[in-house]
Amino acid sequence: MSSNNKELSNEHHENLLTTLKARFEKNMNRHNGIEWAEVQAKLEANTEKLWSLSEMERTEGEPDVVGYDKSTGEYIFNDCSAESPKGRRSICYDHEALESRKEHKPEDSAMGMAADMGVTLLTEEQYRHLQTLGDFDTKTSSWIETPPDIRKLGGALFADKRYNCVFVYHNGASSYYAARAFRGSLRV
Repeated sequence: MSSNNKELSNEHHENLLTTLKARFEKNMNRHNGIEWAEVQAKLEANTEKLWSLSEMERTEGEPDVVGYDKSTGEYIFNDCSAESPKGRRSICYDHEALESRKEHKPEDSAMGMAADMGVTLLTEEQYRHLQTLGDFDTKTSSWIETPPDIRKLGGALFADKRYNCVFVYHNGASSYYAARAFRGSLRV
């Protein structure tokens, strides 16, 4: 990475594209009808988005294309690691929750990390869609975007898949667990 920390070296750029292409080709069920050459052209034209994908990859999210928004012309990448990304675990929901902890504070929050990475947390709808593409979070869980009314009362939502069913739960936003991270989404 370069000194401004948002640009990839040529070597890192090429290695990331190679990794993303291999994952794309291995998991065609996630993006039927989408051509890699078109995705790569979008990525080449938007290096800041490529940097965000690099951050998703660095934290073990294994990003992959999961859709295309015809109305905006954007490809949608989500973290597709089998379990919640290891490099983002043991974090509370947001900065407010992090600041509210008097002791045993986690290092960061899901919303803070996502913002730093240039991604967003999956909504419940996006999370449920992801689960139609495979089995994710069968041993872990992931924070998901929480409606303001729930967050205002101190709660936050997370989801997982057990017994072939997607479950959405609630927890105090300041809680954190070794098996909970978040899945990011990025539009390119």
